[in-house]
Amino acid sequence: MPELASGAVVLILTGVLGYLLGSIPFGVLVTKVMGLGDLRQIGSGNIGATNVLRTGNKPAALATLILDGGKGAGAVLIARAVAGEDAAQLAGLAAFLGHIFPVWLGFKGGKGVATFLGTLLALAFPVGLAACATWLLTALISRISSLSALVSAALAAIWAGFLGHGDMVILIVILATLVFWRHLPNIERLKAGTEPRIGGKK
Repeated sequence: MPELASGAVVLILTGVLGYLLGSIPFGVLVTKVMGLGDLRQIGSGNIGATNVLRTGNKPAALATLILDGGKGAGAVLIARAVAGEDAAQLAGLAAFLGHIFPVWLGFKGGKGVATFLGTLLALAFPVGLAACATWLLTALISRISSLSALVSAALAAIWAGFLGHGDMVILIVILATLVFWRHLPNIERLKAGTEPRIGGKK
């Protein structure tokens, strides 16, 4: 953990801002604007980029991926500019929680993978890049988005320690645990061999 140098009020404000930013359901908004219907009624019902891809609209899926990652990165960068590294990590955690528990959707959100990766990229670019590369390599081999997310989340803390960012390990472990928790149904389908592949329709 980084040294706690920011005041309580600053930490609370950056946490609230991070949560509200993370709560923006970009997948739902993008599909609605592009006339693709209610994302929550499509495929798995998840609000993330993988489910947007099931609409067959790759630009919409890419936009959702970038925006969901961007809100995690944005929360971190704003908090870092206003306060410091302690506020940046708190804002990243808050943005992630906002994505999986968005106030605008009755606290029923996504699985947080893009926001997780965006947060890591903003906190420490080498760590985020390694996590993204892990996701991509696993996806290329398996063509299973959930498995890619799980492998990336599982190895992220190791990457942080290896790349000299040990102060991020506790945060990453918390985020990775939440990623695994949100993927429990996927883990069961992976065990059963019934998990959909990237680009497939559920």
